Amino acid sequence: MADALLTIEGLTKRFGGVIASDNVGLDVRKGELHAIIGPNGAGKTTLIGQLCGEIVPNAGRIHFDGRDITALPVHDRSLLGLARSFQITSLFPHFTALDNVALAVQAHAGHSFRFWRPARTESELREPARVALDRVGLTHRANTMLSSMSHGEHRQLELAIALASKPSMLLLDEPMAGLGPDESARMVKTLRELKRELTILLIEHDMEAVFALADRITVLVYGRVIASGSPADIRANAEVRQAYLGEQEIAHG
Repeated sequence: MADALLTIEGLTKRFGGVIASDNVGLDVRKGELHAIIGPNGAGKTTLIGQLCGEIVPNAGRIHFDGRDITALPVHDRSLLGLARSFQITSLFPHFTALDNVALAVQAHAGHSFRFWRPARTESELREPARVALDRVGLTHRANTMLSSMSHGEHRQLELAIALASKPSMLLLDEPMAGLGPDESARMVKTLRELKRELTILLIEHDMEAVFALADRITVLVYGRVIASGSPADIRANAEVRQAYLGEQEIAHG
């Protein structure tokens, strides 16, 4: 599509006899929040891994902002504006929130990791880190050690780390994982604000959050796209309901 920021064509990934991505095709339009949902084992995280460059597909093409990025390594995709958050947080527990984001700014800028001190003192690293923390509502926790922060705050911090690279598109893998009701509500609020300025591809099991946030939804089952459309279209799709039978009703039906 002419207004697509990300286009996936025929993406296929096999792990032995298991097809994790089965000729996947979809597009993510500029400015939208596009959610990918599906039962456990549907291939959602494998798809994200291919988009960010951590997993090499067996077949298919990935275009981002008009450029074929299928063969590009992770760092080059980051420099083009793709940023990923992970299903399981990977943070430095003995550093403050601000330190963690400053190190992400440092990494994106290509600075050396041989010394921790510059990331703690240089304003060119600290100021962008403060801006990223503010965007996810963690300004008041900037100088708090990670070990003293809640799981929900860790998830917010991971978002700030993704934002530190100044992306045009976020790839988010289960940002609600392990969050309680209040923390989930805060995350939904944060993502709603971020979608005003960024394109977002969201993988999420929390159907309430998905239907509250998504402009379009794509459903994966056994690595294959079975439906893609507006939240209303997905909610009414019989095949989607069958795929979720015994797991959960789509947004409480």
